[in-house]
Amino acid sequence: MKNELGSLEERFADIVWAHEPVASGELVRICEKELNWKKSTTYTVLRRLCEKELLQNVKGTVTSLVSRKDFYASKSAQIVEESYQGSLPSFIAAFVSTKKLTAEEAAEIRKMIDAYEKES
Repeated sequence: MKNELGSLEERFADIVWAHEPVASGELVRICEKELNWKKSTTYTVLRRLCEKELLQNVKGTVTSLVSRKDFYASKSAQIVEESYQGSLPSFIAAFVSTKKLTAEEAAEIRKMIDAYEKES
């Protein structure tokens, strides 16, 4: 899977994830309504994402080969690796320097860390 998508490709993938399995004709109608795309544009982007092994179109039914969660987890890991030399603490420090965490968000992060430490 290649997680380098343009913003329109990501929006398209999000539509597929929200509606899958979806008939290709229905996908054309959804993209016309939500993205103001023509049929040819929908099929061009669909073909591109199939080539990138993110989606598949089998007998007119479009489904994902990679889940939304897995795609964005991979994309996030790539950002941390490329922009913060793989340092998750550096990424978090940069993130919280521009956005305040709510108490609920901080508690949720603590729970994730605690769960990870119990697994290790």
